Amino acid sequence: MRPANAGGAVIVDEVHRSLGKFVDRDIGYVDLPSLVLWALEELDRVSTERQDKSSDFLSSLKLHPQIAETKIAWLAKLFLLEPFFPVRSHDTLFHAMLLFSKHHRLNVIPVVESVNSSVDGFVTQNAVMELLLQSSGLEWLDKIADKQLSVFRFANASKPVLVYSDEIVAYAFGVLSKEKTGVAVIDRKTRRLIGMIQCSDVYLLLDDSSLFSNRKIMSAEEFVKLKNKDDKCSTEHSSESEGQSVPSLRSRVQQPVVTHRRSDTLKQAMENLAASGSSCSFIVDEQGHVEGVVAPRDIISVFSPPCMDSRIDGGTFFSAALEQAGCRVENGQIIRNT
Repeated sequence: MRPANAGGAVIVDEVHRSLGKFVDRDIGYVDLPSLVLWALEELDRVSTERQDKSSDFLSSLKLHPQIAETKIAWLAKLFLLEPFFPVRSHDTLFHAMLLFSKHHRLNVIPVVESVNSSVDGFVTQNAVMELLLQSSGLEWLDKIADKQLSVFRFANASKPVLVYSDEIVAYAFGVLSKEKTGVAVIDRKTRRLIGMIQCSDVYLLLDDSSLFSNRKIMSAEEFVKLKNKDDKCSTEHSSESEGQSVPSLRSRVQQPVVTHRRSDTLKQAMENLAASGSSCSFIVDEQGHVEGVVAPRDIISVFSPPCMDSRIDGGTFFSAALEQAGCRVENGQIIRNT
C-alpha cells in the first residue's frame, strides 16, 4: 500500500467458483494507519531500545516475524478491519450518509457496479460533506447548517482526546491507536491547544527512519512542528493523488489544526473540515482551551434519519433515497412501506 500511496485496501476472500454467485468475495477493508499503529504497539512490547534506534519501521518489523507475518484473518479478530458495505454508482448520497451515520466503524464506502464486481472507487466522509455543501443556499440544508455548533448535542457531549505537549510521541500514538480519533496536543501549563496528531500522520513514520527510532524521545510538540513543516512541503503529493480511486496515505495539504468556537455555525465547520481534509475539528474557547470536538461523522449524522426534519422539503434528494429504501416520512418519523 505504501508505494501506491494508498491509505487502505479491500480484503478479498477466495471463493469457490460454484459458490461465487452466492458468497461475497469482498469481506472487509483494511486501513494502513491502523495497521501501522497496531504494529507499533506490538514492537514496543518486544523491541529493545538498541533495536529501535538501529532500524526503520519496516526493517524493525522484519526482525520480528511474529508481528510481520500476522495473517489478515487474525487482524479481523482484533477489530482492525472495517466492514465492507458497498454502494452502487446509481445509489444516492443519502444512502451513503445512512451507512456512515449508523455504522461507527465505517470510514470509507466502496463503490461497485454490481454484486461481487470490482471496486471502482471509494466514498469518504469528507467527500460527503463536500457534496452536501453543494446544496448551500437551499432551505433544507441551510435551516440546519446555519445553526450554531452550541445547539447540537455532539458539540456538548463529545469529549476530546488530549495529550500534553511534553509527552513522548510514542505515547501519543498509543492513545491514537486506542481512540481512533484526532488527538489534541495541549500545553501542560496553559492548557492551550498547540496542534493535533491524527491517524493519517503515520506516513511520517514510514518516510522518516529517524522519527521512528526517536519516537520514545521526541515530544508531541516537536512532532507537531515537524508535521506542520512537512505539510507545507506536501503539495507535490497532493496533486499526484487527486486522480486516485483509493483514499491516499498522504492526503491533500492540511492546516496545522482546525478549530472552531461554539458560536460558529455548522456550515462553517463543514467548510473548514472539507477544505482541510482533517479528521476532526476542536471546539475552543477564547483562551484556546479545548472544550469539544467535531468529526465529519457527527455532521453527517445531523442530516441523516432520525435527525432529519421532515418539515423540510428536500425534493428528489431525500424522496428518491427514501423511496429506494421502501420508506416514507410521516410526522417526523420514518415508516417502512407495507
